[in-house]
Amino acid sequence: MIKSLFNPGNYSRNINIVLLLLRIVIASLMLVHGLPKLAKLTGAEPIQFADPLGIGATASLALTVFAEVFCSVLLLFGLATRLVAVPLIITMLVAVFIIHLDDPFGKKEMGLLYLLVYTAIIIAGPGSYSIDNWIFKRLNR
Repeated sequence: MIKSLFNPGNYSRNINIVLLLLRIVIASLMLVHGLPKLAKLTGAEPIQFADPLGIGATASLALTVFAEVFCSVLLLFGLATRLVAVPLIITMLVAVFIIHLDDPFGKKEMGLLYLLVYTAIIIAGPGSYSIDNWIFKRLNR
């Protein structure tokens, strides 16, 4: 189970470069999107954030920050890639199908694109240019 979590996949050099670029770009974009929420979470002002799951605004914001900031950083480096993509997928599912449910398609489009990329990353893995690859090699010695 642990080995499959860190399995980077067995791909050609070109595919590994594409997976690296995909991880870097998608993680960086989500990180930039999540940093203002981190500032809101750690700021002195009262937290005003959507509570779509009924767990409270602070807990909702904390879970969103966990996914958008901390999971994105791990994704950027390719560490526990498949595992950290799960909270990102859940966050995008909530954004698209709960927060923006009644909004026009244009409001859902970006979340759907993120959702597609995170799903592809879970399926394909991080590629050879990742910390997961290093861990996987160490586990298979």
